[in-house]
Amino acid sequence: MNRILANIKGDKVIWAVVFILTILSFLAVYSSTGTLAYKYQGGNTMHYMIRHGIFLLFGLLLMYLAHLVRYTFYSRIFQILFYIAVPLLLLTLLFGLNLNDARRALPLPFHLSFETSDLAKLTLVVYLARMLTKKNQELEDFNKVLMYLILPVFLVCGLILPANLSTAALLFTTSMVLIFIGRVKITYIVSVVAITIMLAGMTLGILFMMPEGKQWRLDTWKSRIESFSKKGGETQDSYQVEQSKIAVATGGLFGKMPGKSTQRNFLPHPYSDFIFAIIVEEYGLVGGTVVVLLYLILLFRAVRIVTKVPRNFGVFVAIGLSFSLVFQALINMAVAVHLLPVTGQPLPLVSMGGTSVLFTSLSLGILLSVSRDVESGDEMQESEGNELRVLADVEE
Repeated sequence: MNRILANIKGDKVIWAVVFILTILSFLAVYSSTGTLAYKYQGGNTMHYMIRHGIFLLFGLLLMYLAHLVRYTFYSRIFQILFYIAVPLLLLTLLFGLNLNDARRALPLPFHLSFETSDLAKLTLVVYLARMLTKKNQELEDFNKVLMYLILPVFLVCGLILPANLSTAALLFTTSMVLIFIGRVKITYIVSVVAITIMLAGMTLGILFMMPEGKQWRLDTWKSRIESFSKKGGETQDSYQVEQSKIAVATGGLFGKMPGKSTQRNFLPHPYSDFIFAIIVEEYGLVGGTVVVLLYLILLFRAVRIVTKVPRNFGVFVAIGLSFSLVFQALINMAVAVHLLPVTGQPLPLVSMGGTSVLFTSLSLGILLSVSRDVESGDEMQESEGNELRVLADVEE
């Protein structure tokens, strides 16, 4: 154990944020899965806690191993994984598990599943970082921008869109932010956004013209927007939002204390989509504010790392991964307090999940790898500075 701790490098503040979120996740998932345990596990409340704990431990191990690898190694390996992720998305769309009229995951042994969109999100961000670095001189040409950057984004987001609109929108936004930071001309980005809006409008028009029952998830999207605007009547989404608002309102300043939530018995997904509502109910406004600050600290430390990274690839990877995680967290929390329609986005590193926890951990591991490289560079510069000062003293 001491040897492992001695080998932990990178930004210590990010490690602290990860540790706090992991502990909070363990407590929140245990508290919010009671109803699920009585429904499917005969009242064995330890089942989901142990299951989630195993994923968290594997996630931390994966994060530790990932941060030991030099981040430039991920440039090549994730390009290969990107070419694997695209066929997996297509396979999921055609033959994946059908949950709530959406195919988002591939079945695995031992009653597990693999959400291919989690792999696609990570690989696309690293792929874009690689292209922005290697093809920097060629990106003055709009056709090259389309070929190297936009077409891969459209391909991945298009394959995710039918089953998960919110994930596709989040990934598209992250990609556009990354491309903007990559100094691609703003006129090109505006053109791409305009093309995207036009294609989205055409797709919606086609779906509206299709007969009932063959409109993919159009009814789901409509009901979520209508329930958010309070025009859709009593729906499953409006019910979830109302229960979430009750949880937030009854939490008060310091909450009901850990394990004392009552709304976990009424919220359909208190352990994933609405786990932030349970956190606020049990830990109050203070606890909810701490969670928000933790994610903002994570983003701040990532930006601080970016200012010191000597290579463009490290800059793009760090800002892309951190923005994606924090943006997703803010969306989840905004849904819980009814600032956005229901999206189904989990709270990174906190919500119960398998592939979500593992790929979030891998993303943080890569971010820490960039930080470790910066740290070693600072140490080298400090060592060289000390040697120069010693030589100067000797000469005097």
